[in-house]
Order: sequence, then C-alpha cells, then structure tokens
Amino acid sequence: MKTLAKEHNSFTATRNPSNGHWDLTEATSPGWTQPYANQGVFVSSNYFDLAGLSMDEKTLFFKGALVQDVINPATTQSAPGDSLLQLDLMSVRPLSNDEIFFFLVNGNLQGPGSSTLTYHETVYGRIRQFVTTVDTGAWGSMSLLSNNQLGSMQPTASDRIYSYRMISAAGALTALTGYGCRHLLAAESIEEPDFQYLYRLMRSYELQQSHDED
Repeated sequence: MKTLAKEHNSFTATRNPSNGHWDLTEATSPGWTQPYANQGVFVSSNYFDLAGLSMDEKTLFFKGALVQDVINPATTQSAPGDSLLQLDLMSVRPLSNDEIFFFLVNGNLQGPGSSTLTYHETVYGRIRQFVTTVDTGAWGSMSLLSNNQLGSMQPTASDRIYSYRMISAAGALTALTGYGCRHLLAAESIEEPDFQYLYRLMRSYELQQSHDED
C-alpha cells in the first residue's frame, strides 16, 4: 500500500471597492490563478507523478482518498449570506478551467451545463459550501454549510493523476484568504494480465491527449 500526497498552497485576494473586481495577490498565492477576470474564481492545479509505476507495467488500485485542510477560509467585511464554494478534485485526465468550474456547479452528473468529466474519469471530488452567518460575520470566518463527495475510485494505468482546487466567492466580502490543503490517495500497485493492462494503458493515453498543458 502506498500513500500519495500533493499539496496546494494558500492564497489571498482583495476586492476593489469601487468596481468590485478581484485581484489575486501573487506574492502570497504561489500556484494560484484567476481564470475568469475579476469574477472571484481562483484555481490551483498540480498532479501526482505515477511514471515509476507505469514503467513497471502495474495498475494502480485506489483504496481511499482524503483532503487535509488547515482551517476554514477567512474573509474581511463579509455580511450574512455571503458564500463560497470550494472544490477539491482528482482526475485521470487534465481539465480545462471551464470543466473544473462546471464540476463545481454540477459535479459529474449528466444534464445541461454539466462537466464533460465522467464518473469513471473522476478519481475523487469534494464540494464544500461555506456561508457567513450573523454569528461569524464579525470575526471573519465562514461556517461550513455542506460537504459533498463524488468519484469512482476506478483503477488506472495512467502515469499522472491531476489534482485541482477551485474556490468561487460570492457576496459583499472585500478580502479572502484560502488556506493550504493536502490531497491524499491511498493506493496499491498490482500487476494485471497483459490484455487488461494494455487496455487501461491505451485508455489512459487517449485521455491525456486532450489538453495536457504541462
């Protein structure tokens, strides 16, 4: 059994009171981007490198997934009703910003506006909703409202598992701090019969040709 870990850094962002535009503080937000200008959506991307296992021609069978958090997001001048969505996602193929955002809204369920990421391609996903209440607004911390998990934990012969965190803020808050996290995968590498392994390898290759930006 192996435990694979990949970290995402903390970030800070401020909002211009005159026009409502968000600015990501680059010096304190390594690895984070704002894909949609001034919309309060922030993304961090990384990946687990499994090349050593693929060279040994072994398949990775997942036994468990976990996200370790430091603390809930912190806000400034947040009013009751302000909210924040936080997505942690691990997939067998690279994703565009739009695919990550659609997953944040609709998960990997089928239907209008759904993500193109399928159930089988989703190793693990967690969507959490935070909200400012009358009790927490004064001291700058949001309360966890919901915590939902998706994913198939399907085995893979891919040499990478892609790891993403996305945060989307809505409301009157003027500053936001998202704290770091660690994505964990517990997995076991197993040597399968050749025909099964070759099929998984072919499928992994097809998926990674989509839009790997590395």
